[in-house]
Amino acid sequence: MRNYQSILTVISISLLLIWTTQSCGVKYSLSGGSIPENMNTYTVEFFENIAPMVITSLSQDFTEGLKERIRTQSRLNQVDQNGDAIFEGVITNYAITSAGVEANSNLAALNRLSITVKVKYTNRKDESGESDFEESFTQFREFRGVVNTNSELELTREIILMLTEDIYNRTFNNW
Repeated sequence: MRNYQSILTVISISLLLIWTTQSCGVKYSLSGGSIPENMNTYTVEFFENIAPMVITSLSQDFTEGLKERIRTQSRLNQVDQNGDAIFEGVITNYAITSAGVEANSNLAALNRLSITVKVKYTNRKDESGESDFEESFTQFREFRGVVNTNSELELTREIILMLTEDIYNRTFNNW
């Protein structure tokens, strides 16, 4: 009898989820994003790195990271140009700074790697332009000691994941 109740509960919750995701003219994904029903494609333009400190692969890594985030968390199809949603912008900052100093010393005990990107989002399906935005996003990771090539690469990957999540949430969750 208990298994029967569990099965009914699961079916009820499933039906409720299906009903809520299919109504209101907006598609909702289980990741929390809402995408207008008439939006089908997206384009991510290349994000040029104009930061004073240039890391060779950062532009490519960030651009591909944003494409990947949208591809894996939405139903949208990627196109090379003229998507219904267009993301473009530049990387404006890449910096390693001191975040804390050791006691009795002038040495940095804690350092911070930060990246800032300026993003322009255009929703070509929204004629009012109300959902369009242009803003900067910054994320950072702190680390101890000096950074080497491998740790810098790993920190950069982590920051790109956080930045692309922020951009996705701002775009499709209006956060």
